[in-house]
Amino acid sequence: MKIQILTIFPEVCRCVLSESILKRAQEKNLAQLEAVDLRDWTNDRHRTVDDAPYGGGPGMVMKIEPIDLALTQIRSPESKVILMTPQGRKFSDSIARELALEKDLILLCGHYEGIDQRVADHLVDDEISIGDYVLTSGVLPALVVTDAVVRLIPGVLGDDDSAQQDSFADGILDHPHYTRPADYKDWKVPEVLLGGNHAAIEKWRREAALEATKKRRPDLL
Repeated sequence: MKIQILTIFPEVCRCVLSESILKRAQEKNLAQLEAVDLRDWTNDRHRTVDDAPYGGGPGMVMKIEPIDLALTQIRSPESKVILMTPQGRKFSDSIARELALEKDLILLCGHYEGIDQRVADHLVDDEISIGDYVLTSGVLPALVVTDAVVRLIPGVLGDDDSAQQDSFADGILDHPHYTRPADYKDWKVPEVLLGGNHAAIEKWRREAALEATKKRRPDLL
């Protein structure tokens, strides 16, 4: 899989893309991750990517020209271009699994007050939001999507079953996890996890997951 993050802050992305699971995915040649500087497609000495909004109002709006030029050059017939925006469909585990089936993703990051609407109308294939709040740019959302998608690629995680047992993988939250020591400050690991009865452990985990979901995210039930 190839993922390109198109942004005016590529160095922010490169720090994250070169660490942990994302770094491992690239070393295994399972993912090609790249931060692309939108300013490379500007044509003035100030490398301008924004301008004042028509109709007045606060803030600056990102111009369509450099975005169009960039996408014309970096997209391929297999590319799916996604605009990171608060107006997009809300990101979820199911969307991450949907995107993990793609071969080529381009994540376009907005900045400032917003992006010229003609970009959304004519240049992208999808719009995604990571929640009902506003950030200073689309870089962090793009990195969130990248991390969530890449970890679903077979072979990226040490155990592929890990991704299938996460919260939301089957529609509910994950069960609690414990490790050594079994007793710490008299805070004890549930006895069922220590007995080796796998059927009983699976039953406990399912019930614990349902209880956690009922308590914290009843909307999922």
